[in-house]
Amino acid sequence: MKNFLNIAENKKLYKCNHFFLIKDSYPVSPGHLLIISNELIEDYFGLSKEAKQDLPHVIDEAKRIIETEHSPDGYNIGMNCGKYAGQTIFHFHCHIIPRYNGDLKHPEGGVRGVIPDKMKY
Repeated sequence: MKNFLNIAENKKLYKCNHFFLIKDSYPVSPGHLLIISNELIEDYFGLSKEAKQDLPHVIDEAKRIIETEHSPDGYNIGMNCGKYAGQTIFHFHCHIIPRYNGDLKHPEGGVRGVIPDKMKY
């Protein structure tokens, strides 16, 4: 089973009690980061109450780190929970994807684009 437990410490951009941040190995856009749980937890719904309360702080830290090198015009924040939601590594991770003016011709609908026919409404 794939997981993120073997990430080298020098690859971690930030670490706290519940999570750490790394650059995505296959970035959707410049600056794409992952928030990963320190423990092997399958997805968001398996996180402890304390971890869930810590997550907004780590999202803000990811944004701060991204903005030291990039100037995005927006963000997508997403989690795939379960095989049929597209999850391929069953270890909690949250994508922080910077978005840039012009990176998509019609960005309206945002994350609804995971099912392309549902993006326009």
